[in-house]
Amino acid sequence: MCVSSPLLQFSTTLPFPYVVVPLLLLLSLWTIYQLFLSPLSGIPGPFTARLSRLWITQQAWNGKTHRTMIDLHSKYGPLVRTAPNEVSISSLSAIKKYMEQIHSEQRRMVSSAYSMASLKDLERYVNQSIEVFLARMGSMVGETVDMGKWLQLFAFDVIGEITFSRRFGFMEAGKDDGSFAQIVGAIKSAAWLCQLPWLYWFHEYLSPVLGSHLGINARHGSLRTFAAREITARKDRGTDRKDILSKLFAIHDAKPEFDDNGIISMATGNIFAGSDTTAISARAVIYYLLKNSKCLQKLKDEIDQYYHNGKLNDPVKLTEADQMPYLQAVMYEALRLHPAVGMSLPRVVPEGGFEIEGVLLPAKTVVGVNPWVVHRDPNVFGEDVEAFRPERWVEGDVGDMHRFFFAFGGGSRTCLGRNISWMEMSKLIPTLLLHIDLDLANSSAEWTEACW
Repeated sequence: MCVSSPLLQFSTTLPFPYVVVPLLLLLSLWTIYQLFLSPLSGIPGPFTARLSRLWITQQAWNGKTHRTMIDLHSKYGPLVRTAPNEVSISSLSAIKKYMEQIHSEQRRMVSSAYSMASLKDLERYVNQSIEVFLARMGSMVGETVDMGKWLQLFAFDVIGEITFSRRFGFMEAGKDDGSFAQIVGAIKSAAWLCQLPWLYWFHEYLSPVLGSHLGINARHGSLRTFAAREITARKDRGTDRKDILSKLFAIHDAKPEFDDNGIISMATGNIFAGSDTTAISARAVIYYLLKNSKCLQKLKDEIDQYYHNGKLNDPVKLTEADQMPYLQAVMYEALRLHPAVGMSLPRVVPEGGFEIEGVLLPAKTVVGVNPWVVHRDPNVFGEDVEAFRPERWVEGDVGDMHRFFFAFGGGSRTCLGRNISWMEMSKLIPTLLLHIDLDLANSSAEWTEACW
C-alpha cells in the first residue's frame, strides 16, 4: 500500500494572480498609451494596428497589402496608422519631402553600371534573347501558352546576358531550374518576416542549430550561391563584352572597399529582383492591352506606321522605342495600374521630426508610400484612375504624373534596375506585336493578384 502525506506536497509555481495581474496591467498601460498618449494616437487606422505589428504582418502574409492600403486611404484619408510606430502616407506634398534622401555610398559607386548609357552597350545582346523568345513563340502559334511564365523565362535569360554574358538557357528549355520557386519563397517569406525584424534575427541566430526554414534565406543562401557560381564561371571564361560584371569589377579595382561580397550582392540582386519585377511589369503591359482591344489596335497601328516608314528595326532599338509616344504611354499606364511593388516603401523620420498634414511625426517613426495608392490619386491622374487609358500620358501637362510615378520607387531610392526593365519592355513589346498576334485564351477571366 502506498501512503502520501500532505506535509510532503509542495508547489514551485507562483499563485495565479501574481503572474496574470502584472501582465494585464502592462497590457492595459500599453493600450492606453497607444490609443491616447502616443504622438501617433490621433492618426486613424485599424484598431489592432495601433497596438501591434501583427496586423500589418497578417496583411503581408495574406498577399493583399496593395488592395488593403487603397481601401484604408479611401476610408481614412492621407494618413493611415498601420503599426504602433508606422504611418502610410498619400499626401502629395508630404511625398515630395519623403523623396528627399541622400544616396548611400555603395549606391553612388554602382549606379553608373546601371545607367541607360551603360546598358546601351548591351542592347545587341538583348536582341539575341528577343530572337530566341520570338522563335519559341513562333513554334507555338495556334496553341494556348502561359505568357506569364514565358515572360519570366525571357527576363531571367536577359539578366544572364547583360550581367554574366551568358543566357541561362531557360527559354531554350522552356522551363527554369527551380530558381523561380526559390524567388517566390524568398519574396513571400520576406513580405511578412520583415514586419517582425526580431523574428528574422532570432531565426538567423538559431539557424546553425535548428536549420534554415524561412524562404527569405534563399536570398542569402541558394540564390547567392548561384550568383557566386556564375561570377566564378564568368571570370574563368572571360569576355570582351562590357557586361554589368565587367563594370562592377572596374568599380572594385578603383575602390577596393567595394569588395567581393558587394559584387556578389549586386549580382544576386539582379537575379532575385531584376527578373521578377521585369516579368511582372511586362505581364501587366500585355494583360491590359489584351483586355482593351482598342488600345491594342492603336499600338499596333503605331508600330506598323513606324515600321513601314523605316523608323523601326527588327528587333526594335531602344532609341526607336523611346520615340514612340503611344508605346511609352501604354507602358506607363500599365505600370501605373499594376506596379510590381505593392507594399510600402519605408523611410525613417530623421531627428527633428517630420510634419505631414499638420501632424508632427517624431523621429524614428517609420513612414511609407504605397505605389498602388499614389497611382490612384485623382488629383494627379484624373477621376478615371481605375481605367486603363494610356492617352492620359500624352494629353496636356503630365509633369505631376511622372513626378508621382512610383512603379520603381521615388527620389534617390529609385530602383537601380529601372533602366534594365524599361529597356527590355521597350524592345520586347513592339517587336513581339510586330510578329505575333496575341489574344486571351479566356477573354472574360480576370487575373488574380498576390502582393509579396
